[in-house]
Amino acid sequence: MAEAAVRYLRAVRTAAPEPVEVLPRPELRCVGDDERAPVDPAEFRRVLGHFPTGVAVITAPPATSTGTSPAGFACQSFTSLSLDPPLVAFMVGRTSTTWPRIARAGVFCVNVLAAHQSELCRAFAVSGADKFAGVAYDAAPVSGSPRLSGAVAWIDCAIHAVHTGGDHLIVVGRVDALGTAADDPDGPLLFHRGRFTRLSD
Repeated sequence: MAEAAVRYLRAVRTAAPEPVEVLPRPELRCVGDDERAPVDPAEFRRVLGHFPTGVAVITAPPATSTGTSPAGFACQSFTSLSLDPPLVAFMVGRTSTTWPRIARAGVFCVNVLAAHQSELCRAFAVSGADKFAGVAYDAAPVSGSPRLSGAVAWIDCAIHAVHTGGDHLIVVGRVDALGTAADDPDGPLLFHRGRFTRLSD
């Protein structure tokens, strides 16, 4: 923590802050019994469902060595993390079959879905299917990750650090490029109390 504070203070005093070092990825381990809180999972899900979130699709380019298709999954647990340096974070289940492909790529793009893209979200929430079949996208400018057409915003990132958090991983991304849609008539897609919704006046 002291080293981080020194780096921050030094960055504030200089015009060009030092680059942030990429942290090593942690060794995965089982969730210990002492980490399990005496809370019913269904009640946990019900109460936390009262907190509305945006909906995003995290994508990564195909592995060049295997020639496989791009990777992607639907994600509610995305957030901005730091302004200087520009960092974002998302959480992914440790049993996810898509995450290892994103980890191998080392880069990803966060696609913030528009209100009319609930079906696209459902398609990316399915495991084992060809999620990109019939989906329009181009390449994000730095990582080459799929940038989905119609999304209200996109954030192009490199993996900066990965931390364990119970049965999930906390993935921190360093932002290399970002932007918004030229036309956004519908606003973002939201998820609240187990269903999709949208902003209203």
